[in-house]
Amino acid sequence: MGWADHYRRRDAIELVLATDGDRLPYADLESVRAAFPSREDLALALRYRWTQALTGRLDVALTEAERSADVDHVDHVGAVAAAWRATARQQPALRRLLDGYTPEAGERFRRSVRAEQRMVALAAGLAGPDEPGDEAARVGAAFLALVREGSARPTRGGRPIEQLFRRLVASS
Repeated sequence: MGWADHYRRRDAIELVLATDGDRLPYADLESVRAAFPSREDLALALRYRWTQALTGRLDVALTEAERSADVDHVDHVGAVAAAWRATARQQPALRRLLDGYTPEAGERFRRSVRAEQRMVALAAGLAGPDEPGDEAARVGAAFLALVREGSARPTRGGRPIEQLFRRLVASS
């Protein structure tokens, strides 16, 4: 892809993010159709933008959590939950469009969602690097469901990771 294509795609993404709604306005915008060969290609470009924003915020949140933590405990769960929520607050149109696209998603898009789920499960310490990918994605999906509803916040009684596991077990 050359610079002209890069700028055309960037401008198309900005146009899509400026629309009000939760559906990708692919068919309605000629410049978006010219920049992306399919609705799924547009959705994947939006997922890439989300992943870049989330990954950056996760890196900062985890570094800060480790820097300010007790010697015995780093709250990876809280840091990851806070980073995801902050990214969603910073990128509301992007999050809304991605959430609205999910039901019609193709296989490439679903793979990118599972990759995010695995990433947050690993970053939060809820799955290990040797965990099967599908299992880590399942744990990450459950974790993100809790994050979205606001339940992955520390409460009294136990370390945040223990509280989260209790919620995960109760929800399965």
